[in-house]
Amino acid sequence: MKRDARRAILDAGAELVHRKGFNNTGIKEILDLAQVPKGSFYFYFPSKEEFGLALIDHYREVRTPALAQVLRDPDMPPLDRLRRFFELARQRYQEWDYERGCPFGNLAQEMCDLSPAMCEKLREVLGGLSRGMGDVLNEAAARGELTPGLEPYETAAFVMDAWEGAVLRMKAEKNVQPLLRLEKMVFSRILSQPQSAPGTDTRNIHAE
Repeated sequence: MKRDARRAILDAGAELVHRKGFNNTGIKEILDLAQVPKGSFYFYFPSKEEFGLALIDHYREVRTPALAQVLRDPDMPPLDRLRRFFELARQRYQEWDYERGCPFGNLAQEMCDLSPAMCEKLREVLGGLSRGMGDVLNEAAARGELTPGLEPYETAAFVMDAWEGAVLRMKAEKNVQPLLRLEKMVFSRILSQPQSAPGTDTRNIHAE
């Protein structure tokens, strides 16, 4: 079977850019790692910016599906799915020795002031992740498992913002503590189970 040179370039670029950053990764080293002819890059990507746009889609299609699937797992309660999402993401960062962050967050920090096109696509991807969390919290609210007064999608956007900040600090500190602090605050404070009013025992309430 003929090798898919475009996929090989994206696979190699995804690895290098995640480790080194977009601007610090040269086209030649991408091609060397992909082991494809020199002319292949510009055959598939008219410019490095076009490659960056394709790379964002590649990250979304290859790196995020397993995590996204957890959020949609019908066999787990919604807040348990969100806990599992953070747990799996944390394990992935641990495997990388805390030297890489979220590929979308990394690109946003590096490229959003330089490439409006890449920034727009990154907003779309991060917005999609936030909406996925919002769907989970909306389901939790419908089950009575979300603190009253919390709007699910606004809360999800805040949690997403906090997570990206925790990942940034994780990279600076080179340890897991920022992620654990974030998870503790999210689940013990923000998303803690709503409490019954004092003196009310919901176990003894029956429909007439």
